[in-house]
Amino acid sequence: MAVFADSMIHARLILEYQFGMNSLATAPVQVNEAGTIKPQTPDQARLAALKRQKDNVAKQIEAERDRQKIHRAQQQISQAINSKSSSVA
Repeated sequence: MAVFADSMIHARLILEYQFGMNSLATAPVQVNEAGTIKPQTPDQARLAALKRQKDNVAKQIEAERDRQKIHRAQQQISQAINSKSSSVA
């Protein structure tokens, strides 16, 4: 559970008030956030969006090529089965 307090003592008091006196198993731990994320400029945002689009299109192209390879292999298998069954009859 996250508690936003000015000090460790204040955080402990908030939690004890909420959950009851002496109900905390351990003392609250202070967490420092690892910097803030700066908002991108419109130009940076556009470049980032274009890069994501490029990556997505590359994945789509690869998936389509794989699909076509599978389709060709399935056709070859069905042709082999058909030619084998026609030669047996």
